[in-house]
Amino acid sequence: MRSLMWFRSDLRIHDNEALYKATQNQQTIALFIVSHKEWEKHHDAKLKLAFMWRNLQILQKSLESKNIPLKIIEVEYWSETPELINQFMIDHQISSLYFNHEVGINEIERDRAIYRKLKKNNFNVYHYHDKTLVKLGSILNGENQPYKVFTAFKKRLIEVLEHQSFENYSDIPIQDTTELISDDIAINPYQTLDDLTYKAGEDAAFEIFQGFLKEEIFNYHNHRDIPIINGTSRLSAYLALGIVSVKALLREALVLNEGSLRGGNEGILTWINELFWREFYYHIMWNFPKVSKNRAFQEKTEKIQWLDNEVDFEAWKNGATGVPIVDAFMRQLKETGWMHNRGRMITAMFLTKNLLIDWRKGEAWFMQNLIDGDFAANNGGWQWSASTGTDAVPYFRVFNPITQAERFDPDGDFIRQWCPELSHLDSKQIHKVQKNAIVDLKSSRIRAIETFKNLS
Repeated sequence: MRSLMWFRSDLRIHDNEALYKATQNQQTIALFIVSHKEWEKHHDAKLKLAFMWRNLQILQKSLESKNIPLKIIEVEYWSETPELINQFMIDHQISSLYFNHEVGINEIERDRAIYRKLKKNNFNVYHYHDKTLVKLGSILNGENQPYKVFTAFKKRLIEVLEHQSFENYSDIPIQDTTELISDDIAINPYQTLDDLTYKAGEDAAFEIFQGFLKEEIFNYHNHRDIPIINGTSRLSAYLALGIVSVKALLREALVLNEGSLRGGNEGILTWINELFWREFYYHIMWNFPKVSKNRAFQEKTEKIQWLDNEVDFEAWKNGATGVPIVDAFMRQLKETGWMHNRGRMITAMFLTKNLLIDWRKGEAWFMQNLIDGDFAANNGGWQWSASTGTDAVPYFRVFNPITQAERFDPDGDFIRQWCPELSHLDSKQIHKVQKNAIVDLKSSRIRAIETFKNLS
């Protein structure tokens, strides 16, 4: 009998727990399920899907070097997968299914349905928490409840990590040859939508990371918020699709920081802290599935009367608000499929506070355009900015985009790059709100604060 490795958002062979376990004692077949309608329903950006497909092509070659064939099943919706996987295992004499967990209520319900179907028919099902640093749901407080505040979560996470050793799941054996051959995935259905800015594959991801570790990580705390500087790791697109393991990234950073999670180089610790925020949002989505159902974490904020202003929303989407730093970041997103993290906070807060437009509309727009769209991280970031989430920014703290621009783009170079019509202005004038601005920053800030204040 054989084992079946079901790849999802873990498109790599190195440090992949489910793949490693699947290949230890049985001949393995790899599976990937294509579901264009589900991806569309979940707002996955076509640019992200194009990148996913290129990585799938490289994964297929890596698997073939181990004599592991990659088979493709196409479904319209995930509800079809239990029966199709069950029949696939029967047809190919497979006894065990292996996969790594995903978060999101639809993904969880899909996997539970598959588990029930296969166990009923006496198949083995093995699943692993490989997407996060520790097992999802395992970071609990003294009352055995999940944390809702990042600082407390981080403190406990560090305690766990200091006593946890990461297994090495990279030694995938070469199998005996099989009569099965991989399915043809040579043609990328999203090919024309991918500008090839990102090199695909695990090797490319580690090359980028090693370059980051050589120098920029040591200045990360100083450069990470400056959008004109290439001061971030640019690994988010690879993490979103599991092309690189978050555990492997932490291991490398810890080696550089002499094994310490509490002291050492400030740049390294600041970068590790970003991994911890990612971890926090994954655990929040796992422990509180309502946040993946278009629900606010703070239930009282569901009463907010958001403004349904499509004209303002379109101006925001297209970088035509008349607020230079907001427009620069929104144009960066639309043209490149990526936005600097400081920009994500500025633009999200502008939409939800100054325009008082529902955060869910912004969340969906980001997912529809980001090459690194990650459901848990995107949802967490939007709810933080909108003051509707766990450990969110206080509602009365509203970013002033002009102040933000003056602080993080002092010379206006980033604005000039994306708003060339303002390039003639000096470093002081370029930050000012334009005459055609769609909203007054001062009065809209007061409106937002009053709206939230009236909830309590």
